[in-house]
Amino acid sequence: MSDYDYDQYMHELESLEADFPEFLTPDSPTQKVGSDLKSGFVQRAHKYPMLSLGNTYSIAEVEEFAARADKILESGFSYCCELKFDGTAICLTYEHGVLKTALTRGDGQKGDDVTANALRIANIPSRLHGDFPEEFEIRGEVLMPFAAFDALNEERSAQEEQPFANPRNAASGSLKLLNPEEVAHRGLWCTLYHIPSESLQFATHDDSLKAAASWGLPISEHRRICHSITEIEDFINYWDTARKSLPYPTDGIVIKINEMAAQRTLGYTSKSPRWAVAYKFKAEQALTPLLSIDYQVGRTGAVTPVANLDPVFISGTMVRRATLNNEAQMRILDLHEGDWVYVEKGGEIIPKITGIELSKRTPGAPEPRFPSVCPDCGTPLVKDDDGARWLCPNSAGCPMQIKGRILHFVSRKAMDILAGEMAVEQFYSAGLVRRPSDLYRLSRYQLLALEGWQEKSVQNLLDSLEESRKVPFSRVLYAIGIKLVGETTARTLAEHFGSMDALIAAGKDELCAVPDIGATVAESILAFFASESGRQEVEDLRSFGLQMSAEAVSGPHSNVLEGKTIVVSGNFAISRDDMKELITRHGGRNSSSVSAKTSFLLAGSKPGPEKLRKCSELGVPVVSEDEFYEMIHQGRPAPAADTEMPSLF
Repeated sequence: MSDYDYDQYMHELESLEADFPEFLTPDSPTQKVGSDLKSGFVQRAHKYPMLSLGNTYSIAEVEEFAARADKILESGFSYCCELKFDGTAICLTYEHGVLKTALTRGDGQKGDDVTANALRIANIPSRLHGDFPEEFEIRGEVLMPFAAFDALNEERSAQEEQPFANPRNAASGSLKLLNPEEVAHRGLWCTLYHIPSESLQFATHDDSLKAAASWGLPISEHRRICHSITEIEDFINYWDTARKSLPYPTDGIVIKINEMAAQRTLGYTSKSPRWAVAYKFKAEQALTPLLSIDYQVGRTGAVTPVANLDPVFISGTMVRRATLNNEAQMRILDLHEGDWVYVEKGGEIIPKITGIELSKRTPGAPEPRFPSVCPDCGTPLVKDDDGARWLCPNSAGCPMQIKGRILHFVSRKAMDILAGEMAVEQFYSAGLVRRPSDLYRLSRYQLLALEGWQEKSVQNLLDSLEESRKVPFSRVLYAIGIKLVGETTARTLAEHFGSMDALIAAGKDELCAVPDIGATVAESILAFFASESGRQEVEDLRSFGLQMSAEAVSGPHSNVLEGKTIVVSGNFAISRDDMKELITRHGGRNSSSVSAKTSFLLAGSKPGPEKLRKCSELGVPVVSEDEFYEMIHQGRPAPAADTEMPSLF
């Protein structure tokens, strides 16, 4: 269900309860805050109830909000208008300038204690500066910037896991991870926007935010003091367009009475403050015909339906395809062949079908039939363990699975070998490659015999294969394609066990003792190494000289960057991933976003202008690539070899 549909149903329920108050009960969703409490965390009571905001999609209802306030308040007042951030709520308590607790909203009365995770979010300060009070509470939102969201979903897609639908879900799920170190890798961001009046006394809400910013807390600069509905509408209209250029998700504007005395006069309902309302932007939506449905087979055998659409322009891009996730989602939508479908972008990123226009349905249009056999190899499909997806069990013989595993192996975050989709298709069709290790058996003469390959492209491929022998063990472990072992999990396993042999020898209990490795992931690892094909592939890759232990990683190590948090931006003589690895090898910590905690921005050519602006604001030093190599006492590497491929690829 879309946010808009959910909100409309909630408003309808509120209207029904107003008309029939005898049916209003204390457990109605209109009377309480929804709960995000999760097992595995300690729950703590909120000092002050943490409520939610009333929301509307109508300017007329914003006008009604203002009229009610004007009727109750005897003196003049202003409005503080702010962006409504699309993340997950958090409440921070500071004592003597040090972060004491971080709680989620929970059920409004108590929340999950996520302090350890909050300390891994780059721009949440563990210690304040300036003239801060002895103790206070401040609330805000934990977000996942679009860049971090894209990277996370890219990793999940590589593992054939269902991607997060939007940055809000990803932020919420990431904040509730049980392993704080994993939280640090998710690139979360925080913005704070409310100090409860019971916690600290200020004349206006805007004054409280200015004070919080002076203590080093992350406060959004995108707010405006308004004095009329016209000014509020101008602010809304501006950000309905301008928000699309922000690096993080927003879904509306929050309008608050600015004067704290006026807020106290207006008070609260059981669920929300009467002195604030959220105007929500409706997601951009388009209606377009469904042309067909493809059924794609991934490297783990999962069959995913993908809708082919008559191209339609949404939120700045042309949308031609939308994932349908699984058979159950197709049934929920009640899709029929030739339907006209409503499409929007989840979090304004991922195209999704949100509904059907039944008035345009052709009478008698059949429902699409999910295949009972693999669309590639014809093997009968089976359900996965949780019954959510259909799988092709023919992992050894299904062409799409075989090619998918090879493409995963050569990908940039794995072995970084110069072979794209068309090249892998050629290798497979010619019978040259059936397993990743076969790539290392390719000869110059075999490659030159393939259409489109010339001396230069052949040499580039052979050079990249040679370079891949230096790829660190953690990426080799990721590349071999163990189900459910993504890039971060592979890194965790490599750091914990140190070598492939130690990992192979580990039992289930040993695996489950590793942070963030549960029983399901452990069983997948055991199954891979219990299979003859898995063990043989590892041995073949070992024989070709790939790194099978963490100790074998080449390159210098030092602690010259110990205690430093570094943000990397721009292009370098080496890949950005290699640059981040270099930082780690010298004791530094990588971060995806600039904050007051950032030690310096490492800027290559064409660094991100938003990151440079933030550095200027916060006084964060900007270090060039040459200065960085001097810092770690290492010479600048030679530029990467020309990797141009023939036009065929």
